Amino acid sequence: MLYLSKSKYCQVRQCPKLLWLAVNKPDAETMDAAREERFETGNEVGDLAMGIFGDFVEVTRKNGNKLDLPAMIEATKEEMARGTPVICEASFSYNGLYCAVDILKKEEDGWAIYEVKSSTRGDKAVYITDVAYQKYVLEHCGVNVVGTYTVVLNREYVFDGTLDTSKLFLITDVSHLLGPETAKIEENLRIAEAVLLSDTEPVIDLSDSCNEPYKCGFFGYCTRALPKPSVFDLYNLSFKKKLELYNAGRYRFEDLIGEPAIGSEKQIRQIEYAVSDKGTYIDKEGIRSFLSTLHYPLYFLDYESMQQVLPKFVGSKPNEQILFQYSLHYIEKEGGPLMHKEFLAESGSDPRRALAERLCEDIPEDACILVFNNSFEGPKTKRLAELFPDLSERLLRIAGNIEDLLVPFRKGWYYNRAMGSSFSIKSVLPAIFPDDPELDYHALDGVHNGSEAMTIFPKMQFMSPEERERTRHNLLEYCKLDTLAMVKVWEELVRVSR
Repeated sequence: MLYLSKSKYCQVRQCPKLLWLAVNKPDAETMDAAREERFETGNEVGDLAMGIFGDFVEVTRKNGNKLDLPAMIEATKEEMARGTPVICEASFSYNGLYCAVDILKKEEDGWAIYEVKSSTRGDKAVYITDVAYQKYVLEHCGVNVVGTYTVVLNREYVFDGTLDTSKLFLITDVSHLLGPETAKIEENLRIAEAVLLSDTEPVIDLSDSCNEPYKCGFFGYCTRALPKPSVFDLYNLSFKKKLELYNAGRYRFEDLIGEPAIGSEKQIRQIEYAVSDKGTYIDKEGIRSFLSTLHYPLYFLDYESMQQVLPKFVGSKPNEQILFQYSLHYIEKEGGPLMHKEFLAESGSDPRRALAERLCEDIPEDACILVFNNSFEGPKTKRLAELFPDLSERLLRIAGNIEDLLVPFRKGWYYNRAMGSSFSIKSVLPAIFPDDPELDYHALDGVHNGSEAMTIFPKMQFMSPEERERTRHNLLEYCKLDTLAMVKVWEELVRVSR
């Protein structure tokens, strides 16, 4: 008999091979710390949403650390028979198909399904797949489903100190979207049964499914036989176009030379430098034009943030990124010594005011501020100015004095093959300084990237004093390396421009 949960159904709907790999080769999946954190936060959102209709009965049952599905199914039947108005985690099984409905609400002539998600958009295709499957299972269990809805976070909700779930959540009627998805269920179930009964990995080539609804965690596994780099490593080309070239057999960089679809100078250079290593491309005039916009005192700034799916601080919104740390390397005058300042808030408290005040103290009004990718630091500094009107003038001056160290690389004025298709600091730094142990993020302890930083900071409040101090040190060292990296990159640009 086929045993299929709604999550596994969504996997087979996306790609049958995804389902097979998730069951048979789960270790081949790549999952970063931020994605794991989103799963944990989704449970928190789900728990909070249970009360949106007032009193409710939750039927979750456990046998040790595992869910007791038979007990949950039986408890659901009992609550429905009693006419309980709102049942959470209502559980159903039909011919091995299992689902738990986040919120099952009794209506005058039947029951309505409410699927809770921690995003801010309720009509995503994957959500429609999820709800359609639930409706199918419930109707085959004899339930009259009279409504299907998604419950998501209201991106415009502003936390005022008391969480108001009536305003925090938005409910979307998705009934009119289910038809096409429902029509595919029977065929998808046949495919799922064949996949799960097979000991052989399905032979399924790359497709749009690899990139929807997000880049599949098994993408690295499924492309392991491709040359490195391949067309999927090409800079700033849509996945759709990459897939077209792959299907046409043009996936090696050697095959892409002269390809009409490869139109940008940076794409052409990436291919040429990968096929025959030409060293480092340098446009001195372009780099000089960038350096001419800078002046002393020169400050190198990097922020770290955490993303709060549920707002916890006054004035914050769902899924807002909250700054909690910065590092500053700075040089007061030409030829002057390199100095450093830093700030790291206390975990568990609102870090924004203290960070904003220290930032205003640490950066002079006339400073030129360098960041790497101003799409983050600039807007986040302006957000602080919105929150704290008394600091607004100073913070806006800081934001206005920011220059972006990414520009010379994004413009293509400095490039070597080791950068590949990425111009992030994590790609640029080792490409320029491949053998410098001082600049090796892998050598850091505990925190090696922004995802790990945003994940671990809110957990510090629950750590022992020793672990908290060690984690604090690791966060400071990580952020410090980010700004030291910028200093080294700037020095390299100065050197090659002479």
